[in-house]
Amino acid sequence: MKSASWVRPYLYAAAFAALSVSGCTAQTVIYEKASPYNTIIVTEDYKGMRTLLFERGGGRQSVVKPGDPDHLELPYARVALAGLALCEEPRRILVVGLGGGSLPMFLRKHYPAATIDAAEIDPGVVDVAKKFFGFVEDERMRAHVRDGRQFIDNARQGDYDIIFLDAFAARDVPKHLTTLEFLQITRRALKPGGVVVSNVWSPASNPLYDAMARTYQEAFEELFILDVPGDVNNIFLALPRRQTLGQRDLAGLARKISTAQQFRFDLGELVEYGFSHAREKNPQARVLRDADQSK
Repeated sequence: MKSASWVRPYLYAAAFAALSVSGCTAQTVIYEKASPYNTIIVTEDYKGMRTLLFERGGGRQSVVKPGDPDHLELPYARVALAGLALCEEPRRILVVGLGGGSLPMFLRKHYPAATIDAAEIDPGVVDVAKKFFGFVEDERMRAHVRDGRQFIDNARQGDYDIIFLDAFAARDVPKHLTTLEFLQITRRALKPGGVVVSNVWSPASNPLYDAMARTYQEAFEELFILDVPGDVNNIFLALPRRQTLGQRDLAGLARKISTAQQFRFDLGELVEYGFSHAREKNPQARVLRDADQSK
């Protein structure tokens, strides 16, 4: 999970460091530890909001209000839920990239009958999500300490109704989760009526953006792109079928979901903020492939 809202360190007190998040209230560091993959940092503000970082000065991976799974602080997480409008009642959900667990916890609250898998490569992140962010496993929600690609590769064909791709390292999406080969196995794990929802950075912050969009177009039949208000994230909605929709169509479907599920925000309004249907393929953009990642 990652939002491109930046965090700048400054001097606070001897016992704790403090961080200023996007010019907002000071954040006190309550946990910091190196893992095999990241430097895991947890901060807390005076309101009790907790933030997960993977480096000082890096983007916010998750922001959670402990004890309130309905609260989604980061704008991209709210926009990503528009993907629910493009699948039938989700019975099996996969989230790749646990972060603080805000998205799985929200889905668990609103879809209690669904089975939710979260694939997270870093065991330290899973531990922190449980100790500091209120993530709790149960009979229907499990965290799997595994690389997201390996987890999807071992999934059954047509296993999931909706797959959220929200895995970020400190600075970008891991390259092996961007290739055509990865998206092809992700499509295989998806039901024909399902949707893949991917959190990416927009062109201004992502030199691979055009290539990523072109790669999704090669792997899927339809690609819708949503801008995220107040941030530099984009959300890709990728379908393994033809389903031509306009902005008004998707906004109407999304609004029905948020109304029926009693979300605290209007999904239709978020779709209306910025929607595009990626019909045309950019001939200048390359398709990302496994063979290119080692070059």
